Parts: sequence; structure tokens; C-alpha cells
Amino acid sequence: MCAVAFTPYAALTAPLPVAVAVATRQWWAAAVAGVALAGLVAAVAPRAIPSPDGGTGPVLRVLTANLMHGECDPDALVSLVRDHAVDLLALQEYTLRADGKLRAAGLGELLPYRSAEPRPRGNGSALYSRYPLDAQECRINAGGHRNARASVEVPGAAALHAESVHPASLYHPHKLPAWHAGLAGLPAAGPDGPVRLLLGDFNATLDHARLRALLRTGYRDAASVAGRGLVPTWPYRNYGPIPRVTLDHVLADRRVRVRAVAVYPIPGSDHRAVFAELILPTPG
Repeated sequence: MCAVAFTPYAALTAPLPVAVAVATRQWWAAAVAGVALAGLVAAVAPRAIPSPDGGTGPVLRVLTANLMHGECDPDALVSLVRDHAVDLLALQEYTLRADGKLRAAGLGELLPYRSAEPRPRGNGSALYSRYPLDAQECRINAGGHRNARASVEVPGAAALHAESVHPASLYHPHKLPAWHAGLAGLPAAGPDGPVRLLLGDFNATLDHARLRALLRTGYRDAASVAGRGLVPTWPYRNYGPIPRVTLDHVLADRRVRVRAVAVYPIPGSDHRAVFAELILPTPG
């Protein structure tokens, strides 16, 4: 995992050098450390401050979950979908085994429409929906991960396009080109055309320049809007002394209002699921 992912931890410890420099009367060092502290706080703190986001329109409840090669508890995931009345579910690391387990647990009864590409070795992806899906297709990222994509026909809402996102992981430096390509291939958001939602395991935090560049095209991170942008989502398995970071996101273009965001554990997965309640724009 790239070191920049741990920027929030740097912000948390940044007051210490300032305090040490002041205590030892190293005024130039204190000034430099103070500037660094201010910059880190300015970059990180807004993610934990809720921004009021009112509006009226059709409500869409979305959930994204990485299944850890299909090993997550299917009953726990289906219960989360049921309890939160989820309308659109994005899944990553979706395998044939996960497909069978989730169907047996009743996911299809709750979300009857789907665009699914189950694959081994964590390369699969899926979208499940309460509403009809159209223009179903699959983006194949460098490295083999799939992104299931589709238009979602939400009653009373403007045209909506959703994608289950999963670029290559940054667990090794040789994966960097594939990771870059996976994020660079995601569609830009704009004021025209279909409303866009990107949901999934981006293998990136908001401190990665590539993800920030995507946001600048017109997306907002739903968790940051709701003041939940510093809630970590990975790792939730025994991977050694790795600090927890926020890799899973719901990105919505600026026409979408954010009503609420929450993060939930999924037994059997090393990621936590991200739930968001969104307000969609109406046509016209």
C-alpha cells in the first residue's frame, strides 16, 4: 500500500514536532512544522466535517462491499441489504461461489436485476438492483479486475449510470501501472449526460493524486460530504501492523445530494461495506 494512504495518521501526529520544537526553542523548526501541520489539517479535517446537503428527489440507497474472493458471510450481507432497504448493491471480488451463496441467501428476491461477471482470484464484479438495469457491460481493468457497469432505471429520476469499481491493488510496486490505468479509465463526471455513480474498492484514499484528479472532474465522495470521510474500511483481517485506511468509496456526481453514510463490517471480508443514502436529480 502506497505510503500516501496513511496521510491522516501523519496529520494526527503532526502537532508533536511543533510541540518539541517550541519546547526546545527551535523557532525556525517550529515555524516549518507549524506550516506542515496547517497544510495537513487543511487537507484532512474537512472529511470529518458534515456539509449540509438538502434537496428533494427520488431516494436511492446504495451499498458497496468487497467480498474477499467471495469468502464473506452471504447471510450477513443479505441482512444488511434487507435492513437498509438497499436499492443498488455493488460487489467486488465476486466469484462463482459467492454468486451461488448469495442467491441461496435470497439476494435475488430483494434485488432482482443484476449485471454480474463472476471470476476467480478476486477479479469478478457485480451490480444488483431493485430497479431494471440497461446497457449492461463490463470494463476489464489492467491486471484483470472487472468493473460491472449498467444504466439504472430509477422511477422519477434522471438517467443514471453506475459502476462497481475495482482497479488493481497497490500491494507491490509492479502493480502501479495497472492501478493507474484502472483509475484513469473511469468516466469523468460532468454537468451534462447521465448522472454517474462510482461505487467500490478503489484501492486508493482521497490522498492519492489519481483519485483526487477523478474527483475534480465533478464527483464528490459521499462519506466526506456526510462527515464520515476518515472512517477506515480496510484492513479488517490479520495482515500485521498495517494501519487502517479508507479504500472503499461512493462517488457521486455533483447533481446528487448525500443524505447519510455509514460503514459496516461484513464477516469473512477484509473490507467494511459502505452504505449511502442519496437523493437523485429529476429529469430536465
